[in-house]
Amino acid sequence: MDLTSYVENLRQELAGVAELGGAESRALAERLAGPLESALRLALLDALAAAAAEITRDLAPGSVELRLRGREPSFVVTPPPTGPDFAGEPDVAAPDVPPPADAEEGATSRISFRLSEHLKGRVEEAAARDGLSVNAWLVRAASAAVAASGTARQPQRRAPRGGERFTGWAR
Repeated sequence: MDLTSYVENLRQELAGVAELGGAESRALAERLAGPLESALRLALLDALAAAAAEITRDLAPGSVELRLRGREPSFVVTPPPTGPDFAGEPDVAAPDVPPPADAEEGATSRISFRLSEHLKGRVEEAAARDGLSVNAWLVRAASAAVAASGTARQPQRRAPRGGERFTGWAR
């Protein structure tokens, strides 16, 4: 996405307004145009990042990321995982998980939690393998865990082997 046209439009608007004030206003507008260009680019990038975050909240567990290459921003869209992946094989790593109950309402909240550096690295690797942002990967993992916790899990019991001891109280 080229921001130059947006910046140039604002520069022309500023010059047009400065014409109304005379030569002194025109000179001031010319001196302000350079510093305003940098500030405008940053403001546009902030607006694009906020838009990407808002779309990601509505698209979860998919995501939209804003990336910069040089001075040019671009969007990377990761759709929510559904059915077969691009290779035509079923997506066994990411079971279909229904969206959270509040996903339709667009309600989101922010939480913070701590991970060991080792686990954080493993999460980042898993997200990269799946082509997702860490946030989208964590949302998908949390959705899958919540969906799985709804099913009753019975611990697997095994027959005692010879030589095992059991201690405790019994009635």
